[in-house]
Amino acid sequence: MITFETIKLEIHGLEGEELDRWIGAELVRAEGGFGAWRFQEIDAARIRLIWALRHELEVEERSLPVVLSLLDQVYDLRRRMGRLNGALGDLPAEVRARLGAILG
Repeated sequence: MITFETIKLEIHGLEGEELDRWIGAELVRAEGGFGAWRFQEIDAARIRLIWALRHELEVEERSLPVVLSLLDQVYDLRRRMGRLNGALGDLPAEVRARLGAILG
């Protein structure tokens, strides 16, 4: 688990109030209470992403749910495509060649 203090050291300028809004809006999952939160690595990564969206790309906070939903869909699609690619790699060469010709 990653503490709020650890995240604050990494993300200079991150305030508890801002993170509390993200948690309240269910953009990030956290354990514990205000200022004493603990995060799984995936949630810490999401905090970094939200920070970049808000403070580097200047995405409005009210737009975050839509942007994050779309990014979640992209990441899910990439994961599924990776699994599909792996499954296709296990097929016999002639089947892969036929699929390549059809999709080509």
